[in-house]
Amino acid sequence: MSEKKPYYITTAITYTSGKPHIGNTYEIILTDAIARFKRNQGFDVRFQTGTDEHGQKIEEKAAAAGVSPKAFVDGVADQIKKIWDLMNISYDKFIRTTDADHEKQVQKIFKKLYDQGDIYKGTYEGMYCTPCEAFWTPSQLKDGKCPDCGREVKPAKEEAYFFRMSKYADKLMQYYNDHPEFITPVSRKNEMVNNFLKPGLQDLCVSRTSFKWGIPVDFDNRHVVYVWLDALTNYITGLGYDTDGNSDKLFEKYWPADVHVIGKDIIRFHTIYWPIFLMALGVPLPKRVFGHPWLLMDGSKMSKSRGNVIYADELVKVFGVDAVRYFVLNDMPFDNDGNITWELINERINSDLANNLGNLVSRTAAMSEKYFGGAMKDANAAQDPDDELRAEAVSLYKKVCAKMDEFRISDALDEIFTFLRRCNKYIDETAPWLLAKDDSKKDRLSTVLYNLSECIMIAASLLQPFMPETAEKIAHRMNSPLRSYDKLETFGLIAQGTLVNPETEKLFVRRDYKDVEAQYEAMHEAEKKAEAKPAPEKKAHEPEYPAEITIDDFAKVRMQIAKVIACEKVEKSDKLLKSTVKIGNETRTVVSGIAKFYKPEEMVGKKVVMITNLKPAKLRGIVSEGMILCAEDENGNLKLLAPEGDIEDGSGIF
Repeated sequence: MSEKKPYYITTAITYTSGKPHIGNTYEIILTDAIARFKRNQGFDVRFQTGTDEHGQKIEEKAAAAGVSPKAFVDGVADQIKKIWDLMNISYDKFIRTTDADHEKQVQKIFKKLYDQGDIYKGTYEGMYCTPCEAFWTPSQLKDGKCPDCGREVKPAKEEAYFFRMSKYADKLMQYYNDHPEFITPVSRKNEMVNNFLKPGLQDLCVSRTSFKWGIPVDFDNRHVVYVWLDALTNYITGLGYDTDGNSDKLFEKYWPADVHVIGKDIIRFHTIYWPIFLMALGVPLPKRVFGHPWLLMDGSKMSKSRGNVIYADELVKVFGVDAVRYFVLNDMPFDNDGNITWELINERINSDLANNLGNLVSRTAAMSEKYFGGAMKDANAAQDPDDELRAEAVSLYKKVCAKMDEFRISDALDEIFTFLRRCNKYIDETAPWLLAKDDSKKDRLSTVLYNLSECIMIAASLLQPFMPETAEKIAHRMNSPLRSYDKLETFGLIAQGTLVNPETEKLFVRRDYKDVEAQYEAMHEAEKKAEAKPAPEKKAHEPEYPAEITIDDFAKVRMQIAKVIACEKVEKSDKLLKSTVKIGNETRTVVSGIAKFYKPEEMVGKKVVMITNLKPAKLRGIVSEGMILCAEDENGNLKLLAPEGDIEDGSGIF
């Protein structure tokens, strides 16, 4: 038996700033489907994913949470891994950029590039976007904001090390020309050439001194390695790459990568910076970079700050793992953004999974049980529609393969479900229920049901990479093993007389969207109660104040000036903001119902009036340690109470 051909596939490593939404999770499901398909084809697949855990954003979030950066990323990395496992992801390696072996190699890579003159020390002055960990020149900004995420940027000036990108620009352009398949889709390649290579590459900042949460530059410990040089090298350090030439056998076996699967928003880093780093190291470049589109929520990019996110674990509770996997793979085009809503998922499950796939399996197995005691047998009573159906069955694998080779995952699924619809049409053409009424047509009925059973097993085997649990359930119902892909072009492999297994549950059930809404609301009922105010909200022009109080009563309320140092939206809430405030030498967390009036980035830096001796309350699982005071007029307009002029935070109000 010949040795399996290696196939190395990776996702971008997930940034540990918080829980990934379904748009982030799509990438790991997509990559898993490709990896499983390649395994079924007989490849020796190495599938790597992981987490990106350094940078200023992480340092700030950890400070806001009152924990060390390592404790913060440990918690988020664990959460990410649990979601990947929930979605039945078959990864072989989960790398973390805080892994000791990765950090050691990053330091060695940095030193090697410095020693050979590719990295030099200088000073950076420009605009910096913390969420994107990106520097920009004023001309690159869009309306004065980050061109990638649209957020505010801040002036930054600091000593830094730089990589001489222009040194390798011509070599990279030549690689593009010699390897037209390197960037997929081709539209992404045109963007890189026209927007970055042709105008001329600027040298890249590869170290920072303004924060400490990163891998130290071991020969200059004032600096930490900038996040992209740290993150991108995971693809080789995860295989045991060693800068000194003592790389692990895994690296020798699997590198260069067959494909990096990434989001279109980070295509520049993977098709310009990453190949240039590799060229400088003398390491072969990956064969392909696939920049997939985004999964949008109601036509808009998902963002926690906008509050328009859906999480995979929520979807799974309502629809199940395979239904969620199917939806995101089926509804994401190759080169354009996809769209997701709860209602759209339910519609797709009803039409494709319940009506088409589930109904076909259920009807076929049930008729075999009803008419033949569950036995499947080809009685050699073929007629006209049979040849066409069988021809489509044995040609399906090549059609699916052609789409998968181009990473057109949605189109591959469409080939399978088009075939399933053809099988349902075959039932209408042959009318088994009418054949069953005539004893002379018993052989014909047996052949019809056998043909359907064979088609189901071929389709289930091809569905396994996309919907692994469903494929196994179908195989169990039909009492036949899923097929290796070298046998998918052969018809008639179900052993004669095989008995279908009894049905224990429906594969998929049609649901009214009102039932889905009710289940979703029930899931969040407890959180909504926690968010709700203890008393009905009063209009500003109809206040109901307590009776008279004395000066002693007023003295019980401690009010101080607080400075907001960090702020973010509360997950699953349209109303709440979570602010981290500084009160003198003390830092606290406060939850306020002001999200409709203030964006998180607008809050940072403000000095506000706050009640600081209020009993802590838990809102949406977050302990709120005080109350930020606001004023509201009769039209519902709300403004924060703030000091007239600048005054130190912690100052008392009397």
